[in-house]
Amino acid sequence: MVAQLNNRVLQLSVFHVLLFHLSGTVQRNIRYSIPEELEVGAFVGDVARDLGLEIKQLSQRRFRVASEKQIQHLAVNLRTGAIFIKEKIDREELCAQSFSCVLMLEAIIEGPLEIYRIEVEILDINDNAPLFQREEINKAISEVAPVGTIIPLPSAMDADAGINGVHSYQLNPSAHFSLKLQSDGEQSLIPELVLERPLDREQQTTHRLTLTATDGGNPKKIGTTQIIITVLDVNDNAPVCKQSIYQITTPENVPKDSLIVQVTAEDLDEGLNGEVIYSFSDHTPDRVRELFSLDPASGEIRVIGAVDFEEANNYQILVQAENRGTQQIPVYCKVILKISDVNDNWPEIITTSTFNTIPENIVANTAVSLIRVRDRDYENSPYVSCSIPGDIPFNLNGSFNNYFTLITRGNIDREKVPEYNVTITCTDSGSPPLSTKKLIRVQIADINDNAPQFTQPSFTVHVTENNVIGSSIGSVPAIDPDSNQNAQLSYSILDSLINGLPSSTFVSINPTSGALFSRRSFDYEQTKTFTFHVQVKDAGIPPLSSNATVKVVIIDQNDNAPVIISPLSAVDDSIPRSADSGYLVSKVTATDADSGRNAQLSYELRRPTDESLFTVAPKTGEIWTIRRFVHKDSLKQKILIVVKDKGTPSLSSTVTINVSVLDDLAENSSNESLFGTIGPWKTDVKQYLMILFGTTSFILFVAIVILGIKVHRSGNYSGSHCCVGDTSYFPRRRNSPHGVQKASANLQMPPSYREARDNENHPQDFIDEVTPNEAVSHLMLVKLHESAALTNNIKNGASVSAEHGKTSYTLNMDTTGFYEICSNRQWDMEQSSMEMYPSGQYNLGENEVEPDHRRFMEIHSHAL
Repeated sequence: MVAQLNNRVLQLSVFHVLLFHLSGTVQRNIRYSIPEELEVGAFVGDVARDLGLEIKQLSQRRFRVASEKQIQHLAVNLRTGAIFIKEKIDREELCAQSFSCVLMLEAIIEGPLEIYRIEVEILDINDNAPLFQREEINKAISEVAPVGTIIPLPSAMDADAGINGVHSYQLNPSAHFSLKLQSDGEQSLIPELVLERPLDREQQTTHRLTLTATDGGNPKKIGTTQIIITVLDVNDNAPVCKQSIYQITTPENVPKDSLIVQVTAEDLDEGLNGEVIYSFSDHTPDRVRELFSLDPASGEIRVIGAVDFEEANNYQILVQAENRGTQQIPVYCKVILKISDVNDNWPEIITTSTFNTIPENIVANTAVSLIRVRDRDYENSPYVSCSIPGDIPFNLNGSFNNYFTLITRGNIDREKVPEYNVTITCTDSGSPPLSTKKLIRVQIADINDNAPQFTQPSFTVHVTENNVIGSSIGSVPAIDPDSNQNAQLSYSILDSLINGLPSSTFVSINPTSGALFSRRSFDYEQTKTFTFHVQVKDAGIPPLSSNATVKVVIIDQNDNAPVIISPLSAVDDSIPRSADSGYLVSKVTATDADSGRNAQLSYELRRPTDESLFTVAPKTGEIWTIRRFVHKDSLKQKILIVVKDKGTPSLSSTVTINVSVLDDLAENSSNESLFGTIGPWKTDVKQYLMILFGTTSFILFVAIVILGIKVHRSGNYSGSHCCVGDTSYFPRRRNSPHGVQKASANLQMPPSYREARDNENHPQDFIDEVTPNEAVSHLMLVKLHESAALTNNIKNGASVSAEHGKTSYTLNMDTTGFYEICSNRQWDMEQSSMEMYPSGQYNLGENEVEPDHRRFMEIHSHAL
């Protein structure tokens, strides 16, 4: 042991081992005695004092204890030197039932190494009671067992040892049994049961005893068990029948498994000796065994066959009873069974001839089936009556010798009832009467008496345009109440024209199911609806048919992008630099071949050269200026207009408008080009201008003649000019149909020019203030001073004024130059007379910008 401990120390620290002198170790033994079941932490002994060690040396010299057990039940407190309980100690678990129980410890201390043996004796306490292995002990003994018979009993077990173990046994008082104790030679007692008096099972079948085991502890503890003694029977009695003869009466045809009688015999013995079994005697006829059964345990006789009075009216049955013991003594019980007669035979319906299938147009009173009725109880029931339900188109006519005929009655329609289950009921005259039913199934054969019908007289099929050719677009189901071949339907399309083409080129039909298929891809923009006719025909003889109308409605898809009709392609347009905000630059007009939301268009402005210059009305497509042009603005502006519809997905088209910004000097020529080349004005303006120029030329010619005479008379020429001082304003007329917002001054003109102007149909009147006495020879010429040039949008008729810079025109005596000046003035005034919107208002779209008023017109009079 010392060597093993030294090895452990060497494993822990090689350096410490080198310092030890093994020759100087000393061994001493210390023994302690403690009872079991001490609480954890309980004091066992002062190991430091008992070993003669100082408490401070325990830690310095690494004092420790070790046990060979896996569980360390004891430990040492190095601060006090006391050994105490670390784990609760159970003596029975530690040492079982050993007489002596010692826990061996080894105490080790170093410097120098010393080993001590500590023996701790665990003392037993009476903490366990005697215990039998079973709470109930069953023993058996024959009722003829002799007195003095010994029955061994099991011993009780006590986990404690010594005096705390089993010390004695006791048995409760009994008239038949006593208790005897035997020693096994090891201070253990074995209890035995001794029979003191003879037993009789018929008087008492069992005996219940209580065995008590007591230990020698203080206080004493006990354990008990129940002993049940069963007295075994001996076959010393024979069975006895309660009745020697049983007389029973039962009607014939009693149901199977019916109880006829129960034979009973008793035996006073027990077990196999008292268990009685029953059986038919060896002389029982085989017919009885076929009709009746006998339960060997209960003695019940039951019916297993058909008991018929006409076959036999009584039976004699001999039943044998015996027990299962040895040397059985059988006894016999007689059963006399009488059978009473009853009306137990039902009428029997026999079909001699039957037609299971008849056509639905069969003639009335046609025979369908011939039946015959037979009754075995003829003497008790000589008359049999038969009937059928009254709600079916059949009659049952009786004839001689219980023969009956089933015939048709009224009209039979297979479509209403395809088959009939005719129930024939026949009743005899017995008491009680018995009835028999027979079912005759009559199927109705179909004839082609119903034309097929469509489920509705007309069908409406909705098909989305651009459909796949050959795709299903709907179905036209039909039904035919007939059956089999008469209900086999075929569908077809009747010949008709759709937009001048055969209907079969538009749709096809499945001849079997009535499903419709497209034979072309439909275009909503070409065909919105079309109608054709379908026919369904059965396969009967002769075939029947019916027609229906099918209307196909094409549903629009957004398959057409907006088409820009004005301008047709990228266009170049011009605008004066003096154009103010709200100036109508151009208008984009588009259309969409689709319908509904797919044709609702909106206009958007995309990627302009300058986003701050232009805007577009989302609904009308009008392009307006947002602000005035400044010098830093580019003279070339590119506007991209996107026209989108509201379909899903949305489709769009674009058009580009290149806008050139012109100086004021080029405005008039630009306007002339605009009026002469764009839109519906082209033809009407030319005609109008021809008339206007002719009238103006005539007036100017007269004015030149008068002016020539005047100049000739005056003899001199003055190049100066005078201005008319009396000025006024044209009334502001926002709703003017000619778009003139405001005039700058009154115009003074020669009477001939005024006459020409009055003769023309101008809705806007000029307010002229001319002095009546003024010399006719003074011709007043018009000069535009900060004049507003009108740009007319040919597409929508809107008019917006643009400001021009000041320009002076000086006329010389050249007649041609004078004519051109007058013509230009006349042209400027004609520009204010162009056609506006029919409503007479300027439609600026959603973002409406009111155009500027025309600048004042300064009237200059040139003295020629």
